[in-house]
Amino acid sequence: MTLPTRLLCLALVGFAGVSLLAQSPGGTPFRIERLDPALDAIVAPDAKLEELATGFALTEGPVWVGEGQQGYLLFSDNAGNVIYKYEPGKPIAAFLEKSGFTGTDNTKVGAQTVMGRVGILLIGSNGLALDPQGRLVVTAMNDRTVYRLEQDGSRTVLADRFDGKRFNGPNDIVIKSNGAIYFTDSVWGLRGAANDPARELPFSGFFLVKDGKVTLLGGDKDAKGMFPNGITLSPDERYLYVTAGGGRTMRYDIMPDDTVANGRLFVEHGSDGMRVDQKGNLYTTSGGGPGVVQITSPEGKPLGRLHLPQPTSEPRVRICATNVAFGDADNRGLYITACTHLFKIRVNQPGVRPGRR
Repeated sequence: MTLPTRLLCLALVGFAGVSLLAQSPGGTPFRIERLDPALDAIVAPDAKLEELATGFALTEGPVWVGEGQQGYLLFSDNAGNVIYKYEPGKPIAAFLEKSGFTGTDNTKVGAQTVMGRVGILLIGSNGLALDPQGRLVVTAMNDRTVYRLEQDGSRTVLADRFDGKRFNGPNDIVIKSNGAIYFTDSVWGLRGAANDPARELPFSGFFLVKDGKVTLLGGDKDAKGMFPNGITLSPDERYLYVTAGGGRTMRYDIMPDDTVANGRLFVEHGSDGMRVDQKGNLYTTSGGGPGVVQITSPEGKPLGRLHLPQPTSEPRVRICATNVAFGDADNRGLYITACTHLFKIRVNQPGVRPGRR
């Protein structure tokens, strides 16, 4: 199947609003798990999950771009090395090719994972964010850089190393309203991951980029067992949330100079990307396992979970939960990147789109 034909097929799935999962025998359907009555004010008990598109390898890093009357969603296919554009009512389109790896030889880059039963390589972009000027900032895992996409299509590298050593694979990203950039660096940009001979930084960390300077904020160099992946800001930008490995999320105080202090465990959930709504509720994702999005109050109390459907029909797909983003004109559309799928659910509480003044 040619790329244009494949994109048209994906678009027809989303445009028709028909869930192929609902037609598949076996497996478990989508469900909302209510852990606290407060969840009802955030997600209606009868809220429906909409399957927008499928057929991807590993979707990641969604960000809503609020241009025009409607706006659109950008998201990475981490194994496809492309950023896609989803605009309601239109076919899925390739927005940016070679989004995370611009080289010609991919035999030594990108750790391996699976798409259902098929082995795939992580050779594309991952996290996406908008800066206060509305420009797209991308973590390129295999180019091992963080770059900004300019209006003319050129790329400006904002960070590619710390203390003279190249990053292992920039992963997730969030931008403060003053332009300060926070991102995580993991080993997934390297074919051999932690044991790759090309690894230069002997740790995984999370960093601040401000005024052209890269500052290490934390990571497994200082805290044993910590593996930074997902990252986001509280609505008032007083706190930085970072996943810490082992299904944990940390919360840090943001200092006047945009560095962080006083890290402490916030909740026992979170493996990949996350976002907050305007009330400060945190939406964390389960990562590569069966797809779960957990909603936690600003006080750290789990309120409920969105369990994504898990079909068992063949050929096997992989529905996970890698990241979330708020979009639509009212910021009440919760978009979920889910490995082979892209989902959306309408929620009651508007979300935050970081980076906006």
